Amino acid sequence: MASEADKTFQWFAVLGDFSSSGAEINNKNFSKLCQDCGITDGKTVTSTDVDTVFNKVKAKNTGTITFQQFTEAMKELGQQHFGKSPVQGLEDIHKLMEGKNPATTGFYQAARAGSVDRHTDTSKYTGRQEECLDNSGMGKGITGREETSDNLDYGRGHKGDGTYDKKN
Repeated sequence: MASEADKTFQWFAVLGDFSSSGAEINNKNFSKLCQDCGITDGKTVTSTDVDTVFNKVKAKNTGTITFQQFTEAMKELGQQHFGKSPVQGLEDIHKLMEGKNPATTGFYQAARAGSVDRHTDTSKYTGRQEECLDNSGMGKGITGREETSDNLDYGRGHKGDGTYDKKN
């Protein structure tokens, strides 16, 4: 079982950190591992508990823990989660970790949704942006960007250029 837990540990240890060898895991990835594997449930084990245990087992001036320190943390979290002895709690935690990889579905979508939605919701467009769209909300292309004024002003390059002094 330890080999399955070791694989899961390594998967999460390298998540987002391409320079990592997988031998040590940082607090962010440790928390994600606990969440994705179902160790944190919001009742018996919270994210605060996970952070507290991580800081308890890590060396003083480091931001990561080794697999051995990870095992100690899992014993404590397993005991808290399942209400069993540390050894039995660790075995139950290992069962939760079997075959788990970091979940990335929804991870990026949630971050992207809010920032893009306001740009793609054509019902909120007003003024000039609205003129660039057809009735279905799709862009009109170059026709939506062409100047629609009647060119009655007298600036250079306009239809009425040079007619200021002329009477109608």
